[in-house]
Amino acid sequence: MELAQRLDRLGTETAFSVSQAAADWAAQGNRVYPFHLGDIDLPTPPNIVEALDKAIADGLTGYCPAAGIPLLREALAEDIGAKRGMAVGPEQVTVHPGGKPVIGRFIQTLMDPGDEVLYPNPGYPIYESQIEYYGGTARPYRYLPTDAGFAIDLEQLKSMVGPATKAIIYNDLQNPIGAESTEAERRAVADLARRHNLWVLSDEAYFEMRYSGSSHSIAALPGMAERTVILYTFSKKFAMTGWRLGCAVAPRKVSEAFAKLNTNDESCTTHFVQRAGVEAIRGDQSGPRAILAELQARRDATAELLNSMPGVSVAKPNATFYLFPDVTGAMASKGITELPDFATEALHATGVSFCTRLHFGRPQPGEDRSYARFAYSGLPVDDIREGLGRLKAWLEL
Repeated sequence: MELAQRLDRLGTETAFSVSQAAADWAAQGNRVYPFHLGDIDLPTPPNIVEALDKAIADGLTGYCPAAGIPLLREALAEDIGAKRGMAVGPEQVTVHPGGKPVIGRFIQTLMDPGDEVLYPNPGYPIYESQIEYYGGTARPYRYLPTDAGFAIDLEQLKSMVGPATKAIIYNDLQNPIGAESTEAERRAVADLARRHNLWVLSDEAYFEMRYSGSSHSIAALPGMAERTVILYTFSKKFAMTGWRLGCAVAPRKVSEAFAKLNTNDESCTTHFVQRAGVEAIRGDQSGPRAILAELQARRDATAELLNSMPGVSVAKPNATFYLFPDVTGAMASKGITELPDFATEALHATGVSFCTRLHFGRPQPGEDRSYARFAYSGLPVDDIREGLGRLKAWLEL
């Protein structure tokens, strides 16, 4: 018996393969410093946990509306709209079991087989996976290194739009590179979408995971709300990665399609988790502030230590919890030519586990530098200093 051929087009979140290698090394009795997976080791704030417990005790354990409970949709519409300076109604909000399903909903609703979708590379690997799984043509656009980090190659992006192009996936505050658009870059992407009548998925998972400055949404720019789907997740700000709660903000006809897909896929997002989501948004915010302060301390320690290593350099981004250092010189100093070999040797020599550029899309022509991704969300500062101290000592040998 053969499996469906479309499964050959389905990718995966490649960071999990690094997790397995790290787990195998730890199982042999070795210490591992897990910089590879963007999970958060901090507890969900207690008021959110208490709201979940109360919802279960109150019997909110059955089915609920496919689009999400009204209380949560109203809270999300008010909060997301206020923080982006745009009018959002609850009818534009659909609730999903995490932010990730919004990617698939967007592709299923707005892309037909054969359509082209432009997506960031390096970028979150599920973009490419979902485009290809549903029969589209995934076309990666690149980033260029700058003194401040990375910027979209706008000339390349503009040249890619053709008759078959249907949508752009845009991830401001970007995983894995931590890049943040300037106002000019954001407006340039919006102008491209308007001129060519393209849909936009604005992945805003890290919109509130920032340490300085302010975040802005492409959806708030003129002419963009009617062509943009915002991806929102509770995972980051509220340390709720395993709770699986997120939402989409979209034009009403798109939201209605998303709700229909919810009905077909999982009926609804867990009722008592949604009630906890209401508390997360409307309740005490001291927990999220403490999470952000801790992550900022981790960012500072990680950036400081990486920049102190021979052959390693990285800009310190204002948002996300990722650093994407250039390790070209470090690899050369160790006589290593391939990124997977560098990651493996580093793990075995120091216990430091990290992803590489290769885990975030196929390299594009002209790439001549080597990069690694360090997620600092899962280690306290003392462990960061210990693990990266070992990595530094190895590179200095």
